[in-house]
Order: sequence, then C-alpha cells, then structure tokens
Amino acid sequence: MRVIGLMSGTSYDAIDAAAAELDLVGDSLVLKPLGMVSEPYDGELREALAAALPPGTTTLGEVCRLDTRIGQAFAATAVRADRELCEGRAELVASHGQTVHHWVADAEVHGTLQLGQPAWIAEATGLPVVADFRPRDIAAGGQGAPLVSLVDLLWLRGRPGRPVALNIGGIANLTAPDGTAFDTGPGCALIDAAARGFSGGALACDRDGALAARGRVHGPLLNRLLEEPYYALPAPKTTGKELFHLGHLRDALAGFGTLPAEDVVATLTMLTARTVADAVRSVGATEVIASGGGTRNPALMSMLADLLRGVALRTSDGFGLPSDAKEAYAFAVLGFLTLHGLPGTEPASTGARHPSVLGSVTPGRDGLRLPPRAARQPTRLLLE
Repeated sequence: MRVIGLMSGTSYDAIDAAAAELDLVGDSLVLKPLGMVSEPYDGELREALAAALPPGTTTLGEVCRLDTRIGQAFAATAVRADRELCEGRAELVASHGQTVHHWVADAEVHGTLQLGQPAWIAEATGLPVVADFRPRDIAAGGQGAPLVSLVDLLWLRGRPGRPVALNIGGIANLTAPDGTAFDTGPGCALIDAAARGFSGGALACDRDGALAARGRVHGPLLNRLLEEPYYALPAPKTTGKELFHLGHLRDALAGFGTLPAEDVVATLTMLTARTVADAVRSVGATEVIASGGGTRNPALMSMLADLLRGVALRTSDGFGLPSDAKEAYAFAVLGFLTLHGLPGTEPASTGARHPSVLGSVTPGRDGLRLPPRAARQPTRLLLE
C-alpha cells in the first residue's frame, strides 16, 4: 500500500510529506521510502499560528480559521506528494496535523489538540485520511506522545547494544529499547524563541547555529534554566510550548541585566544538549540515532557529541531514513496500522493502560473500504 505521511512539528516551519510503500510480510512491516517533499507555511499563516500559541491568546473564531487554513495547506502538500512521489497512485494519507495545545497538569496529560481539518485533505486527494492520532492514547491513560516510539522500537529491534532513537524538533524526545520514551525538554523551541525575540522577528531560528557559535555559555543562566522541575519528573512524561516559550526564557533572564544575544542563544543551545545528554545517560544508551531539524544545527550537535563522549552519536540518514522525513514516515506507518486494525502505541512508552488503534478515519471519494484486519501485529520494521 502506498501511504503519504504528513507532519508539521512544534517548530511549525513547514509541512513535510513522506511517501512509502508499506507491506506486511509475516511478522515484519516492510517500508520502501519513496521520497519526501516539504512545503513551508506561507508567512501570513505562520504568523497567525505563532500569535495563537502560548504565551499568546486566541479566540474560537481564530481556532476555526486556523483549522481550515492548516487543513487546506496540508491538502495541497498531500496532492503534491501524490503527484511527485506516488505517480498519482497513493492509497492513503496519514496526517498528524499541527499541535497547538498539549494539556498537561500535575504531570498528567488531560487532552491534546491538533489542527488541520482532514476533510480538506480527503476532498483534495480523493483518498481516505487517518488523522487525530493522539487523543485515543490519552483516553487510555497515556501521554499521547511520543507516538513515534512504536516505530522506533520496531525499527531498532535486534540492533546490538542499547540504541536510543532521538528526535530534536521544537521539543526533543527519545525512545529506549525497553520501551521507555519521553520528551526530554526543549529541542529548538527556546533557541527559536530567542532568535525571533532578539531579531525583532527577522530570524525564525538560529540557522546553522551561527548565533550560538559566536556566543559563550552563561553559567548562572544555564543553572537557573536547569532548575525547571520538568527535568526531574520520571518517565513517561511529555511537554510542549505551553511550558517552553518566550515567557519561560524571560522569567529565567530576570535579574541578569542585558546579556548579549549570542550568549543567550549559546546558553539555550547548551540547555538542549545538556538535558538531552542527561536523558540519554539515564537510559544507559550505547548509541544515539538522531533525527529532526535540530540535527541541522552544528553548534547543538557539537555540544551534544561533547557531552555524550563514549556514546556514539549518529543520524538516521545513515540508516535509510532521512532525518528531516523520519517523523512523516513514522506517521505513514501509524496510519497504515490503523487502517489494518492494528494498535499504534506501546504502553511502556506512553504510560497507557493498553495498546490502542489510533486516530479517526475520513473516507475518500470512493467511500470507506477497509482492508481485512491484519492477522498479527508486526514485531519489526524493515527498510527496503
């Protein structure tokens, strides 16, 4: 089955679409990557989305407009992916949507909201769409994240030692071989917020780690940032920009006077590297296989490699999954599992009471024709 996975992460810079040929062969799920396309959000939509996210406020009218406009943007990207990657022969779209709120209180997740109305995708492509993946796991007592953990466990099964899958997006998360998985804290969220804040909006991020490379880590600021209670919570745990936003940084900067922008960004980059490294060591990793936009930041990757000395640090590109597209491929897998009536969660990763078949299905132009329920859950993921 040809499946298109759609993903926009917590950095909300672009919509990634990865296409894959997926087949169940015995106890294996075989994935043949067909390629990836990426469409940046247009500037107006990105600004509207940024304004609605914490610490900003919004209205139900704006939520409705964002749900529609994000859905239309996802639909256009799916149409392009079907045409360019699948020769117009895709059979399913799996859309993560755009996370706008992850409701966490007292270390428990009560709800989550992803925008990007799937009806627009189904209408534009004519294909069935699996979307809204996270709420079912939350209803079963889980964190609703990291949902890519099941895919990571299938993919890395049998690899020697204790390989850990790491994703560095706006928020960073990892998956260990025993199923332990959690958000480590900010990936690029605070770095991006600082870059935008110091540049008056001219910079969306610290491209190529240029600001961090020119700065010096400010020890007292780093120590204050590390006092955030989230880091000491036990797994499973998840977080988001509801916590790690510009206001969080401003609170930490109080009392330090005016620090150079480069030093603040260097300190935030070290914060990400330090919290990721602490998390990696806590699960006894012998190897880290990283993906996500943060892998394109040389300053961050250099700091992380330094802190992980003795633990191999690699990217998923060397294992057949492009680091920029890995999450989109993962949601293609989850959509495929849902359509075949198979669970898409690992309870050890999310803390749920049981595995769950994820998401909701929007029928395509020809109605809803589900394939027969698969006879068994795959135990490994093979790349072709």
